[in-house]
Amino acid sequence: MHVGILGPVEAHSPHGKIAVGGPRPRTLLALLAMRVGEIVPLDRLIDELYGSEPPSDAANALQGQVSRLRRALGDPSLIEFHPAGYRLALAAERVDAHRFASLAAEGRKAWERGDPQAAESLLSEALGLWRGPALADVAAADHATRLEQQRSAATSALVAARIRLGKADVREVQDLVRQNPLDERLRGYLMQALNQDGRQAEALQAFEDARTLLADELGTDPSPELRAVHLQILRGQTHREPPAQLTSFVGRQEELRRIASLTSRLVTLTGPGGAGKTRLALRAAPPSAIFVDLAPVKDVAAATLLALGLKETVLEPEVRLTLALRERDTTLILDNCEHVVVQAAHLAQHLLSTCPSLRILATSREPLGITGETLCPVPPLRPEQSVALFADRARLVNPAFAQDRHTADICRELDGLPLAIELAAARTRTLTTKEIAERLNDRFRLLTKGNRAAAPRHQTLRAVVEWSWDLLSEDERDLAAALATFSGGAALEAVEQVCGHDVEVLDALVDKSLVEAADGRYRMLETIREFCSQHKRVDAEHAAYFHALARRADPELRQRNQVEWFTRMTAEHANFLQAVEWTTEHAPTQALRLVSDLAWYWYVKGSRTEVQGLAQKLLERVPDEPTEEYTVLLALAAPERVRDKFLELRGPIGQPFVLIAWAMMVGPPDPSAPRTALQDEVESSDDPWIRGLIGFSNSYTGWTVRGDRALAIEQSREALRRFQELGERWGAAQVLDVLADLTEDPHEALALTDEALRAVAELGAREELAELRGRRADRLLDIDQDQAERDYHQALDLATQAGLAATRALANTGLAKIAQRRGDLPRAEALLREAQQELGFGWMHAAAQEQVEDALSELVRSREA
Repeated sequence: MHVGILGPVEAHSPHGKIAVGGPRPRTLLALLAMRVGEIVPLDRLIDELYGSEPPSDAANALQGQVSRLRRALGDPSLIEFHPAGYRLALAAERVDAHRFASLAAEGRKAWERGDPQAAESLLSEALGLWRGPALADVAAADHATRLEQQRSAATSALVAARIRLGKADVREVQDLVRQNPLDERLRGYLMQALNQDGRQAEALQAFEDARTLLADELGTDPSPELRAVHLQILRGQTHREPPAQLTSFVGRQEELRRIASLTSRLVTLTGPGGAGKTRLALRAAPPSAIFVDLAPVKDVAAATLLALGLKETVLEPEVRLTLALRERDTTLILDNCEHVVVQAAHLAQHLLSTCPSLRILATSREPLGITGETLCPVPPLRPEQSVALFADRARLVNPAFAQDRHTADICRELDGLPLAIELAAARTRTLTTKEIAERLNDRFRLLTKGNRAAAPRHQTLRAVVEWSWDLLSEDERDLAAALATFSGGAALEAVEQVCGHDVEVLDALVDKSLVEAADGRYRMLETIREFCSQHKRVDAEHAAYFHALARRADPELRQRNQVEWFTRMTAEHANFLQAVEWTTEHAPTQALRLVSDLAWYWYVKGSRTEVQGLAQKLLERVPDEPTEEYTVLLALAAPERVRDKFLELRGPIGQPFVLIAWAMMVGPPDPSAPRTALQDEVESSDDPWIRGLIGFSNSYTGWTVRGDRALAIEQSREALRRFQELGERWGAAQVLDVLADLTEDPHEALALTDEALRAVAELGAREELAELRGRRADRLLDIDQDQAERDYHQALDLATQAGLAATRALANTGLAKIAQRRGDLPRAEALLREAQQELGFGWMHAAAQEQVEDALSELVRSREA
């Protein structure tokens, strides 16, 4: 049975459309469908059906309408009676409005995490469920308005995603603007869509139309956001999501055909910096490829884990990657390998030997040098391609540009290197091609005919960057050099506070193609950044800014806005590592505090292995002391040594990671062991998050050690209340999982598990999603064996993607139990043997091993019975 309310109200059975009947049964069905699965109170139904003049015997009248609706649907059990009201007994996804809301929410989440392709797909599917105006044939105006507002929001979000992808439909956006003429956001989308369609003049006129309408209707000027879009169009800027291509792709057809024809599983694009290797790789790779930018990193395996969205565990990163990729048919792009070429080569060889369906496309200034590698050199552009590239880029800044005989001279002098050509073309805004050619001849004479020991292509590229530098004003040079300090790009706030220049100077660098602007962040090409950084560094100011940001963010990561703050921290991940590295060298005491402030972010993000090397380096530079900061550092750098340090701590605790590390390293507290000063200090804390964690810990130990279920439930609910009041999803999910274990009502356990799953889904915690899906299957095993089997398979898939061996083992153990119950003992044993092979070392693996062994013992007993 499916119910539709996104249009005329209707119901469908497997046999076709159902004639629901008159307006009141249709209205009743709509009211129940809008709150499907919930009990809708009697008085609300009466009020909605009959308004201010209900019949004298309203309850009987309502019952009569329910009877009519049950007869029409053909299954009386679909409309359940409860003392408080009626309930439509359908899964939420069987009502189009709920399916729409779920897809739209997923689409918004995809947009927020920077995935416009997924957002566009989800929002398109959501809006495709609409068949006309909501509740078109029933009198439910308020509900219809709410649904239409949701539709409008989803439509707007879909347009935004298509704008980001460069595939917006101008007519569609124009229709939306006509329907909502005062919506400035839609006006901005229309301007961007027109501009992307090559209709810049119409885009600018759309701004003037908006300006006039707002002045006439509201007496206001366009918002800063709409003016910013207007300014972007005037400057020829295009808004795209990195690493999407921001400009047209020119040439390289021969290289694309060669890459497409290769059967090797490892293809390395080689060539000088600025030759266009990254651009070619992105063009040649399939849309589903996994992109790993190695330019700002020092640990290739950790960067690849991050690209896959995986957290660190006790397993080696290479093993995690194998578990995540061995059953996937995909392409991995390893970009900018040259400065970590040995690591990249080892990882590529390991993954290719353990993941039979994986292909790797690498870019590097030198080969990886391993067996099976096919090299695809990326040479300079041919003369005609160079001229076409120069002309295309020149017209972005000077629409009236026309190529002449000097154009070919410029491209020849630049050796056909795309980056050099693009930088030169950007100067056509203020210089003629003759003036550009003359400058290049003056600049390159020494570098092209001088020191032959240096790489000629590097000389040429350096000359172009240096020439661009010479054209900058003093302020622009100062900002360019300061901005080069940032290894992971920078937000506007960071640029202004660290570099000490205003946005006008920054805009000038964007205009001159020395800085790329995308989604509020400013980045330099790596070659330009390397050149500029030789002139000035602002490492102390950079470290101070990001330390302040880490200190400000840390408490927010455990409160209601934690999703937004994790997104912001992730964007600055490389800058945080850079700040730790610099302060370790120059200000170890500051580094110690910075590491402590970042510890919780790194823990939830799963970056402990990535930062372990930095932590170990810092550990050598600071004195051993019984402080919280030193304990955090020790837990990251040398966890095997931290146990005794916990006994020295006295508190108070400012960084909650200390408590998590304590639990991970020491294990659950032993009630019979002597109490420590830290335990006393923690339990007297008035911090609401710590109080929630204490309640969670007490409930767990109280149940496992003393068996007091009632007290454990009471303590867990109090802990849950604290976490929910904070809006803290990670803590809430942990407590919900414990409550699911404590309850004796299997249906309540499932509901609690589902709530925990929703909480971790908001955080994008893929590992917790896999683990909770497996526990949901455990709790379904004696209720709905078929659904449990589906959940185990889903947990298995999620664990495979995340590289979680222990979770895979537990899922296979659950599937083995189902096989045993069905009498398929050989399959049960095979699954358990596979689970045994998955397991390694560590507390989670030991606990999983115990469950596998118990299941094997039960299997042996069943065979002997």
